[in-house]
Amino acid sequence: MALSYAEMESILMESLRLYHHPVAVTFLFSDEAVDAFCEATPTVVPVKPLTFCQWEIAARMQKKTVLGTKEKLFCTNAQCGFGWHAIDEGEVASQLKYCVDADQARRFLESKPRMKPGELKAVGVGPLGQAALPPSVVHFYCDSLQAYHLAVDYMASTDTHPLPTQILMSSSACGGSVWSWQNSRFNFCPPCSGSYNAGKTERGEMNVFIPGEKIEGVVQRLLARTGKSGSASITRPGDPFPGGDICKNCPLIVFKKGGEACGACGKQ
Repeated sequence: MALSYAEMESILMESLRLYHHPVAVTFLFSDEAVDAFCEATPTVVPVKPLTFCQWEIAARMQKKTVLGTKEKLFCTNAQCGFGWHAIDEGEVASQLKYCVDADQARRFLESKPRMKPGELKAVGVGPLGQAALPPSVVHFYCDSLQAYHLAVDYMASTDTHPLPTQILMSSSACGGSVWSWQNSRFNFCPPCSGSYNAGKTERGEMNVFIPGEKIEGVVQRLLARTGKSGSASITRPGDPFPGGDICKNCPLIVFKKGGEACGACGKQ
């Protein structure tokens, strides 16, 4: 049975106790595609140029869909990844804090996933549940255990193991989305170094990226697994909270009504 994007988001949010709405990232490569996206989905635009990560704040925290364009993108890391900015001396200089020298900085920049110059017209960024068109990538801001659950269900649904990931220097959200879309593969990486001071993340969340065409398979696998174990939890099957990884499922850590004996511990 096919699931709607609204159903997928509801299942993911409830089953994995996500803090944020999964973000549907849609790359738009023509004026016609931009028009179709705007007709299908109510959109907002940034008042001032912001980073790609900050576009996503509206989606994951405010349930708004942002239409992002080159003119409204402040971050040159994302501009390079989207094919909207060349790797020039200024960009190399901005990466020197991470690298041993300028030559290494340039090589690292050139190794990042990038779209062809002028290929991309705009980027739609909104909550998965409000997606009217198939997203290119679904981006999750989540904790490490939620990321693990998503990875396991992705591996099972796509018959993939082991599951390699990519960490990019100062391009976690933008570069991670581009890489996942270009390679049609799952990706997992930590946040960029500026996530806190730029107001991009609140808890040091991890990034998970799942290609749009594979997200329903992941959710269907989650549903099938939940139906067998009684819950989404992998580490503690049957527990309604997926993060209930209590000391290797130690039988001593149980709770009952006051006065009742605990079978694992003996009489109180």
